[in-house]
Amino acid sequence: MKELLARAPHPHRFIGHPPQGATDLASLLRGHPLRQAAKSLVIRVALPGKKRQYVLAVVRGDHRVDLGAVAAVMGGVRAGFADRATAERLTGCVSGSIIPFSFHPDLHVVVDPGLLEQDEIYFNAARLDQSVALSAHAYRALAEPRVAPIADRAGSTERCAPPVARAA
Repeated sequence: MKELLARAPHPHRFIGHPPQGATDLASLLRGHPLRQAAKSLVIRVALPGKKRQYVLAVVRGDHRVDLGAVAAVMGGVRAGFADRATAERLTGCVSGSIIPFSFHPDLHVVVDPGLLEQDEIYFNAARLDQSVALSAHAYRALAEPRVAPIADRAGSTERCAPPVARAA
């Protein structure tokens, strides 16, 4: 991912912080509203004919993934969370630090449009102690995700992070 960001013409910044994989706590450490966090989860979708497909579902940090919506978007009959070993194998990231990009041909990225409404998004940088801040527009251009409503907005858990002093 660092190579992708280094080659891209889009501004971004890396943010160091104590190790944290929980979206809400990482957002507090980074100092931004939870709605700006890109929460990335690997979902296993059961397709007709006993086939399966894996999806990297990316939603706002204050929403939950709607598994039924993910299954429907992918033409599946049901969906569930992938086991930890599979998620880590497909993403190359330890659980809690999964980036909202896929570099594996068997992992398809689907992002909820609510995340793309944010000016800037934040996510762990495939490490628990470092994050990335990037414009949502740049993320969409770099990741080239499928965009579909896959968030359960009823499960919203928005909490505001306290402001963080930033160097001028």
